[in-house]
Amino acid sequence: MAVVTAVLLAIAGCTAPGGPQGGPDKSGSEQRGHDQGGPGKGGQRPPAAGLTITPANGAKKVAPDAGIAVKATGGRVTQVTVTDAKGRAVKGVMGNDGTWRPQWPLRPSATYTVRAQATGAGGRQVTATSTFTTLKPKRVLESGMAPLDGEKVGVGMPVQLLLSRPITSRKARAAIERSLVVRMSKPVEGAWSWVSDREVQFRPREYWPVGEKVTVVAHLAGLRAGPGLWGTKDRSLTFTVGPEHITKVSAKTHEAVVRENGKVVKTIPVSLGRPGDDSYSGVMIAQEKVADMVMDSATIGKPGEYRIKTKWNVRMTYSGTFFHAAPWSTGAQGNSNVSHGCVNASPADARWFYDFTQRGDIIEVTGTSRKLRFGNGPTPWAKSWEDWLAGSALGKPVTG
Repeated sequence: MAVVTAVLLAIAGCTAPGGPQGGPDKSGSEQRGHDQGGPGKGGQRPPAAGLTITPANGAKKVAPDAGIAVKATGGRVTQVTVTDAKGRAVKGVMGNDGTWRPQWPLRPSATYTVRAQATGAGGRQVTATSTFTTLKPKRVLESGMAPLDGEKVGVGMPVQLLLSRPITSRKARAAIERSLVVRMSKPVEGAWSWVSDREVQFRPREYWPVGEKVTVVAHLAGLRAGPGLWGTKDRSLTFTVGPEHITKVSAKTHEAVVRENGKVVKTIPVSLGRPGDDSYSGVMIAQEKVADMVMDSATIGKPGEYRIKTKWNVRMTYSGTFFHAAPWSTGAQGNSNVSHGCVNASPADARWFYDFTQRGDIIEVTGTSRKLRFGNGPTPWAKSWEDWLAGSALGKPVTG
């Protein structure tokens, strides 16, 4: 009987049966009994509640998303608090099933302490404590985010979450989307959409409102992203949306018409891709800005065709489309298309456009025979809202 009783106590986890004086149980769990009621019939006190916490005191390799079970016998649970090794409280709620769950998963390779209290008949209280350690992941999911924290961006800028490992199952993708919180100063409808197995992006249904302030938090620490695969670090960033800059570039008129908040501020003569090297048509964004760079045809599979130093480069696609200065084609700018696919402008106009442009500004090209491919850089506006929403594992929009 003694052996069987010991085994049952070990399985139960951290149990505090209570008593007039309390004290630690055999597993080292702190227990205290406190009688707030009077004696029962015959002058005897009613029995105290029993209290059990799982994971048990001293447990190791606990899954961060396992939840914490607190059960009372002969009474009811009245309080549960969970703190990390630094004494910081963990937010969570107690469910109807007696399981306390954190608002976000616990961190891997971390120590937590649970303190619970129950009240039995006659108001007698009992408390119990359990300290346990979460598992160390065998495989780790790392991440990165864009835009930059504190950056001012254009109205077309998406949020990018980049992952170190492919996420292919819909269940894991949905779990990641649920871990992502988007808070907006002016709430608008938006959605996450998977661009690839390693990237999910957020965009609003329409362009961001001017002056919008957006904070994004990725609660990835402790997130189960696959068999043995866990996130270990949260990510967060805040950005603001600057003036609305929309530039419409026409291969037919050979002009780039630049608008700020709906008003035309400049019309720039340009030259686009020559026949055979057509520029992409579609709604793009300014992806990055590079003042000086060398454009090499080898990067697009045509080694030896050209290698040119260029200035005032605004990237429009991953594949190498830029709006940049081209002093060699000023005679064609405004009347014909002679470039290798980029948007050529005079040095003065290209410098102005470079200084004017924010990352995320809209650049729309029309009149060419080649259509922009979705995924050629951050290209969230290459899809309709319905197609964008279809790329979400949750299949529903978000309003921050």
